[in-house]
Amino acid sequence: MQAYAESKLYVTVLALALARVWPDVLANAVDPGWVPTKMGGPAATGDLEQGYRTQTWLAVSTDAAATVSGAYWYHRRRQPPAPAASDPAFQDQLIGRLATLTGVALF
Repeated sequence: MQAYAESKLYVTVLALALARVWPDVLANAVDPGWVPTKMGGPAATGDLEQGYRTQTWLAVSTDAAATVSGAYWYHRRRQPPAPAASDPAFQDQLIGRLATLTGVALF
């Protein structure tokens, strides 16, 4: 469970870092909730439709609320991300580590 939680943190950090360094690109992070899928299992308490609605809205909407960058979303509502996700120093550290591991520099 720890590795899963850390991977979700890193995805959020990556999205917020991209939004910070590439201001012309819309980059956001979305928490779909615990939904009943093969991964979530039948005991998941979330609504499957609500789980994907935010991603779709952010991808195709021209609504001013959806055309923002650097936000963390849950069911079409902005939420505060984990504090580390918004920390530019932590973002840069992760981007640097990813560049070292992959040989690809994002910026």
